[in-house]
Amino acid sequence: MKYYIIAGEASGDLHASNLMKALKAQDKEAVFRFWGGDLMQAVGGTLVKHYRDLAFMGFAEVLMNIKTIFKNIAFCKKDITSFAPDVIIFVDYPGFNMRIAKWARTEGYRTHYYISPQLWAWKENRIKAIKKDIDEMYVILPFEKDFYEKKHDFPVHFVGHPLIDAIAQYPRVDESQFRETHKLDPEKPIIALLPGSRKQEIRKMLSVMLEMAPLFKAYQFVIAGAPGQDAEFYRPFITDANIGFVNNRTYDLLSVSFAALVTSGTATLETALFKVPEIVCYRGNWFSYQIAKRIITLKYISLVNLVMDKEVVTELIQGDLNRDRLREELNKILDDKKRRQIFSDYHELEKKLGGRGASEQTARLIISGAGNRYSVNGGR
Repeated sequence: MKYYIIAGEASGDLHASNLMKALKAQDKEAVFRFWGGDLMQAVGGTLVKHYRDLAFMGFAEVLMNIKTIFKNIAFCKKDITSFAPDVIIFVDYPGFNMRIAKWARTEGYRTHYYISPQLWAWKENRIKAIKKDIDEMYVILPFEKDFYEKKHDFPVHFVGHPLIDAIAQYPRVDESQFRETHKLDPEKPIIALLPGSRKQEIRKMLSVMLEMAPLFKAYQFVIAGAPGQDAEFYRPFITDANIGFVNNRTYDLLSVSFAALVTSGTATLETALFKVPEIVCYRGNWFSYQIAKRIITLKYISLVNLVMDKEVVTELIQGDLNRDRLREELNKILDDKKRRQIFSDYHELEKKLGGRGASEQTARLIISGAGNRYSVNGGR
């Protein structure tokens, strides 16, 4: 079959690439055309646009780039028409994908959504469009199944979280060699800094995170370079020997890290699954934040805490993300007693996320047309 896939962020690139591998394994005639990133391109097919040219963070940034967004939407529709896919697969990225889905439905394309938009966080009214425009929805968080089926009477497939597979299958690195390759201190425990994937986000988060480097000289702080950014972009942030840099090797870095400071997003969950104690950090555009806090009513912003329904990892948001609070919380997660509790909670988190095989289950359902509704955790 011919598959048209749209992923607009780094996390979508990861999950879509693994789904593509599963589709290729089950469909030997699979042909891909996609919006995504380097990981999807490595699987094979035609990359139409890279996610680094698509991602705009926050309400203010979206408004500033609205013309570009609408041009991309128009181009995407033409490109789909030219390719004539058997199925369109949307991967998260709802602002763009839901607009394409509405058009695709009127054109008669099969629409499958892998990794649900976070309707449970905000814009719950999008459920009307999803019911109308999406043939099949594949959710990866356990509470999403109840949200869709019990609250909104829309059957979905809970397939488990794809990060379980991605991290379980990831080859662990030799720590000594890793430190030598990336010119890191051979002895100091590593505190990983995961400041996000977009330039404006990275600048804002590193300005705070790196204030910790001179306060914790017994540790080495190592910046994780995002796959969509050039290494040169990070050079001004590497101001002394206590600050290291690893480009496009975040999983390698997490596998050898003692603790981490992580910008809210999928990275918070990845860090937890690598069993690294973390502090979740977020500071957005003031205007965007003021809007967001009025329409988002969740108790937490990190996926770790949302899945566990309690504060497993500390979240420092907006004004709380400052030098004093960050120093205080970092001291806590470096303490052995606190770390033991975090590790216990992390193991429980992994159980709640379901077993392995998310990509394979989703691929099988897409290929079969998902005629029989199914869930790996006691579905329909």
